[in-house]
Amino acid sequence: MINLKEKIKAKAKKNDIDMIGFANKERFEGLDARYNPFSIFPDGKTVIIIGQRITRGTLRGVEEGTNFQDYRMFGYTTLDDEFTALACYDITCAIEDEGYEAVPVFPNPPEIYGQGIAVKEGAPAPNIAPDFTYAAVACGLGEIGMHGEFLTRQFGTRQRFQMIITDAQLEPDEILNESICQKCGKCAEICPLCAIDINSVEESEICGKKLNHYKVDYSLCRKCKNGAVLNRLYPTGKPDRLAALCVRTCVCTLEEKGVLSNTFENKFRKRDAWAIDIYGKSLDTKDLG
Repeated sequence: MINLKEKIKAKAKKNDIDMIGFANKERFEGLDARYNPFSIFPDGKTVIIIGQRITRGTLRGVEEGTNFQDYRMFGYTTLDDEFTALACYDITCAIEDEGYEAVPVFPNPPEIYGQGIAVKEGAPAPNIAPDFTYAAVACGLGEIGMHGEFLTRQFGTRQRFQMIITDAQLEPDEILNESICQKCGKCAEICPLCAIDINSVEESEICGKKLNHYKVDYSLCRKCKNGAVLNRLYPTGKPDRLAALCVRTCVCTLEEKGVLSNTFENKFRKRDAWAIDIYGKSLDTKDLG
């Protein structure tokens, strides 16, 4: 007889979900209530993270500097709002069909916290926006790269996540122990705005996994004209950097090092990368770093 976890994984595969991970409640103990998914569902027992890839071709127009809108649709807005959201809903329904409650959670930026008042003493105020990076690490899907973005073994930085919290007790997946990030510093060296400080490393720990990343000045990232996009849900929150020059350079490095399982016949960067400064002036990337 197929157990519930296997049924959920099969449903995810049917919905074109590229990755799925499971974490038990204990892995979130000590996490600030403002970012803890179990603040939303205190009786929950398991967090499930599902992910869909950002196709490499979605980044092609940005890499060439000739088309930015299609990334914003297929790599950001529509991927989040429709493709992955529909899959998340369908998997949620499948879990509830088995008699367990399931809460679908959209990846709202944690910076939105404080949009209401606490309903009782000691409770966090609405709206709780769980820390998806923490949850993805806790579910064994990957790690945080030195540039501060999430990395998986399959696609590097090329994915979007959504979450389901359920009161079904499901076996947690193992935390990823190996390192994906090459710690080469190329993301920092090529940043035209010097937003990534290679000399300042911030340390954290999630479920016993030690994580390091460079300090990032997101106020500069919000002004970046090299593929970064303002946070569409909270403009003063962390911008979307998955198509930015720094992160595209990471894509190139991980592919060149043979780290990723999603491989291609031809390399991603076929020409010297383009770059422009904060004023829109073209720069020679050979001079950066």
